[in-house]
Amino acid sequence: MENQLTVANQPQFHRLKVAKKQQLTKQAFALELEIPEALKSRFQFRAGQYVTLKYHFNEKEIQNDYSFTSAPSEERLALAIKINGENSSTKFLFDNYNVGDEISVSEPLGRFFLNSKPNEKRTIIAFASGIGITPILSHIKNILIEEKTTRIFLFYGNKSYEDIILKDELEKLQIESGGRLECFYFISQAPVKDKLFQGRIDEKKVSLIINQILHLDEDDEESTIWDSTDKVLICGPGAMIKSVANACYNHGIPKKNIHFELFEAYNEDIYPMEKEFPLIENVEVKIKFNHIEKDGIILKNNERKILQQLLDLGYKLPYSCKSGICGSCLCYLKNGEVDMTEDEYLTDNEKHQGKILPCTAIAMSKEIYLDFDMI
Repeated sequence: MENQLTVANQPQFHRLKVAKKQQLTKQAFALELEIPEALKSRFQFRAGQYVTLKYHFNEKEIQNDYSFTSAPSEERLALAIKINGENSSTKFLFDNYNVGDEISVSEPLGRFFLNSKPNEKRTIIAFASGIGITPILSHIKNILIEEKTTRIFLFYGNKSYEDIILKDELEKLQIESGGRLECFYFISQAPVKDKLFQGRIDEKKVSLIINQILHLDEDDEESTIWDSTDKVLICGPGAMIKSVANACYNHGIPKKNIHFELFEAYNEDIYPMEKEFPLIENVEVKIKFNHIEKDGIILKNNERKILQQLLDLGYKLPYSCKSGICGSCLCYLKNGEVDMTEDEYLTDNEKHQGKILPCTAIAMSKEIYLDFDMI
């Protein structure tokens, strides 16, 4: 039986028509959704956000999240969707929804944001794997439009060249960018001429990228491209995000400048804890979420972050990055004490108000009360 709190705050859904449909690779397709004039204000979005598609498959209601590949200024809702197997809900979606059909679509969600800096000359480094290219592409388009002097380096991993999703669109953007966008493709399960581009993007590969691609900066002979990096964007499987994020951090990028989106349930902390805490066993947690209170939740101890332990127990609370960067899990600490391993997202005023990020919080008392509804 599901916990009472497993159903998160329900977004508003609307019926939208499929305007375009295109198969991108054997395992991915694109959908473009038509927005009626009356709903345009409801579907304004930021680069990096997503919508939830709701439909029925095998007599069950399916709700899956899909990131935009379009930029906000394009005024269209374009999605790319991975087909997860012959008998999957995504294969059903591909087979049964065509141009003119209607589907239930949530209003835009998510906090994988990047604040625009149109008056600064900066460098953005992006890492993507497979379908993880979707929010990254939205960011790339938006940056190229809004920041006329920003340069972007994309490192994109796939199993084979045939699996590269939206490659034509990426190459078109690269040509039109006038040198501000450079794309590098990494292949893990097919032959590649240059061994640098053979294999998955992981911690070792990031070091090679820094030393062999991001080493010389034609704009500044006294530093490297990596040294000029302002922000890093990452999207892909959890293990890939963990490996790449830690590599970037270990190579000098502050955690607050490393932004990522988890596309799957991932039961590990992205960053290892860098300090020790006194052990507290059997921590009792009370939660208020979606106007429902649940008490008597017992965490085995305080050796892991509060949010991850609650997720493991089946409480589907809001989160995105699990690293204290995005603020999706922001809540009030109404009772008890915690120690946050990362709190750079919070302002001093928010900390004073009692706001915390449970994704980075360690319990420092036997009882904790978290209120997600006051945010």
